Amino acid sequence: MTTAFVGLGSNLSHPRRQLARAVRAIGRLPRMRVVAVSPNYATAPIGCETPQPDYVNAVVAVRTALGPRALLHALHSIERRARRRRDRETRRNAARTLDLDLLLYGRRRLRVPGLTVPHPRMHQRAFVLRPLVDIDLVATIPGHGLARRLLRSVRDQRVVRTRSHFPR
Repeated sequence: MTTAFVGLGSNLSHPRRQLARAVRAIGRLPRMRVVAVSPNYATAPIGCETPQPDYVNAVVAVRTALGPRALLHALHSIERRARRRRDRETRRNAARTLDLDLLLYGRRRLRVPGLTVPHPRMHQRAFVLRPLVDIDLVATIPGHGLARRLLRSVRDQRVVRTRSHFPR
């Protein structure tokens, strides 16, 4: 079993509920056990071409026997059930019902078409680092170091703890 971290985000269709449903769906995946769920955080959109609502973000830690590609495929299936579109017509950083990103998969580094682990921009995103540190104080991003130390470099990004729809 490998410990993996998954980033969750939503800014459409009741975002906190979307995240709670996603956590439950992840926990129902075969060969998967949710071991920690961060608090939810409200964050401003980054890199958007048009105005959009704030996001709600969280991070979940899982123990899994699925390989990284199989895990990513399962996460994309959960997104599709939440009516997330991933196609050529959808703009990058567009508003979305659900976004599930494989952030870390053990200590592995992986770069194959459609999958890069660790997630390539996670070390620059407060909405990933803050909840990650909440559930694993010693989380390390291969090639970048301790997540808690990286928080200093993103302190200008607004990240505000908000209510959750899932039990702690």
